[in-house]
Amino acid sequence: MKLNKMRAVAKKEFKQLLRDKRLLFVIFFFPILLLVVFGYAINFDVQHVKLAVLDRDHSPESRLLLEKLNATVYFDVVKTLDSPSEIDEAINRKIAQAVMVIPPDFSKNVNTPLKDAKLQFVIDGIDGNTATIIKNYVDTFTELYSARLNAKFLNRLGKVITPTISVTPLFEFNPDLRSTVFLLPGLIAMILIVTASVTVALSFVREKEHGTEEQLRVSSLNSIELIIGKSLPFILVSVINAAMVLLAGYLLFGVAVKGSLLLLALAVLIFVIASTALGILVSVISDSQQVAFQLASLISMLPSLILSGFIFPIESMPKIIQLFTNLTPATFFIKAIRAIILKGVGLQNFWPQLVYLSLFPIILFGLSSAITKRKMDRA
Repeated sequence: MKLNKMRAVAKKEFKQLLRDKRLLFVIFFFPILLLVVFGYAINFDVQHVKLAVLDRDHSPESRLLLEKLNATVYFDVVKTLDSPSEIDEAINRKIAQAVMVIPPDFSKNVNTPLKDAKLQFVIDGIDGNTATIIKNYVDTFTELYSARLNAKFLNRLGKVITPTISVTPLFEFNPDLRSTVFLLPGLIAMILIVTASVTVALSFVREKEHGTEEQLRVSSLNSIELIIGKSLPFILVSVINAAMVLLAGYLLFGVAVKGSLLLLALAVLIFVIASTALGILVSVISDSQQVAFQLASLISMLPSLILSGFIFPIESMPKIIQLFTNLTPATFFIKAIRAIILKGVGLQNFWPQLVYLSLFPIILFGLSSAITKRKMDRA
């Protein structure tokens, strides 16, 4: 294997890449577009829940309850209902995500010792995740409000208030619980694997369609020199892409790298090589750019979106599906860069991920080389 030959192939591929303005535009514009769209569109944060209220008590106590509820960042009272028949309409027409019903005896029960004051919340349950979060908000608010009422009632009676245990949760690494912070590393992985595999696959297959692959086959290049030489420019471009995405993530979403930039660069480089190897394997088994694009998109985007832990926790998947998550390099890359970007931990905490990630280019390059060699021998 000669470096001069690989350098010549890489130089030729780099010049061809620079001449293809449309491909360059896609390579550098598409990742930022994906980051913006996914970063703002995929958001599991639930705040300012639209709340309709059916107040059947109309008392100072019920009005005070509404004031306290509306003062939080979690609920916005958007409509006042006049009758129970309007509840379904408010939910069905998406006017409100939940309806609070205050019964006629609310104030009476609030001011009566050892008497429960009941409230009813009707929550839109179509989106189970959002409905669960709204329920948790309701539970927390009512518990706090009830504790204040109890303390006020006991003080008025001159009774001693028994101290209770107060729990103050502390959320490490993402104190505001912003879903974008959690999703950004997964976005980086998906963007890199899609752009790298698709562009490499299209570049290699274009050689077949233009007939220049035959010239390369009859040259003194062996399969390994050809694959590595053609891959180097795309690896470099993908690394630049990763830097651009990280910078955009910081500027747009305020997600800074807490860990070592050197370790992050190492993880990105290994992942980009693995993604490039995936694109090369696709190109070897594809005969047209259309087939290569569809196949590369399918085997890069779907696994990285569904099976990598990007959105859905791997631990909650069935055991048999968890085995399939190991088939995509994005699974190991996301774990590694979340540890680097969000937690700022050292290599000792995620080195197994880098080891597993390093196996992908070795296996994929080996398969591509074997298939290419067989085709060149047949020719």
